Amino acid sequence: MTATPASRKVLLAAPRGYCAGVDRAVIAVEKALEQYGAPVYVRHEIVHNKYVVKTLEKKGAIFVEETEEVPEGNIVIFSAHGVAPVVHEEAERGKLATIDATCPLVTKVHKEAIRYAKEDYDILLIGHEGHEEVIGTSGEAPEHITLVDGPDDVANVEVRDPDKVVWLSQTTLSVDETMETVDALKGRYPNLLSPPSDDICYATQNRQTAVKQMGAEADLVIVVGSKNSSNSVRLVEVALGAGARDAHLVDYAEEIDEAWLEGVSTVGVTSGASVPEILVHGVLDWLAQRGYEDVETITAAEESIAFSLPKELRRDLRAEAKAASEG
Repeated sequence: MTATPASRKVLLAAPRGYCAGVDRAVIAVEKALEQYGAPVYVRHEIVHNKYVVKTLEKKGAIFVEETEEVPEGNIVIFSAHGVAPVVHEEAERGKLATIDATCPLVTKVHKEAIRYAKEDYDILLIGHEGHEEVIGTSGEAPEHITLVDGPDDVANVEVRDPDKVVWLSQTTLSVDETMETVDALKGRYPNLLSPPSDDICYATQNRQTAVKQMGAEADLVIVVGSKNSSNSVRLVEVALGAGARDAHLVDYAEEIDEAWLEGVSTVGVTSGASVPEILVHGVLDWLAQRGYEDVETITAAEESIAFSLPKELRRDLRAEAKAASEG
């Protein structure tokens, strides 16, 4: 039986959407296009969101899978997820000017990997196989890093010295699942060292906390985000774990199935850290047209963090790239 219109409401998670690292990366591409003109090449999606990528393509950004696809003497931007040192070397060989839009919180994990490798630790990197961030971090010390893809993967781990092991993690994971993996690792390696500060980024944690608060009250949770966005996928999992009867990931409001609303009085809405607010408004408008006009904000944290833009945007990169290609 469908809920009566009078009982319908929306719980809107806060914080949601863009984190400081995504904001910095997207602005970096926009500024590069303004300063240097199109085309500006971007290696991989600058952030994992279809709408953002399409919008930047319309402005003149060209997204490529590999550095070698960028013509000599051009500018290439590295995505927020970070890259391995070998990618910087490829850019140098291709005589490309580079802008590194890696999120500073990802850079922190890279530096931790370098430091522990120098101290000859075995590094257990908790993350999802094939994710760009994991590939980039692993590339900093491939001979020292072993990927651990969740608690079920712990039994497969082998280390040289059980007393000299440290764990690091991908920044966009589920906090609860990561700690479950850490606990399983500590069961095998009691002297496992933890990173000096939490690797899972503040924005990922805050968005998961808001969804936990919301999910306990919501019949249905709609997460706005792309399927290749790790933090967005995690929000769906967290919502279900928090008690939501149903949860779905959508890029756009048009992807919502009206059948999901059957018997639903409370809809929770949030968005991943790479999602612009315009897409959330689209979902709220779609729900309002179907009787869900009452919107209550569930606030888990206040965010005020901002990162400065990549230093390369203060230089004449076109001239540098031209000089390199002519040199």
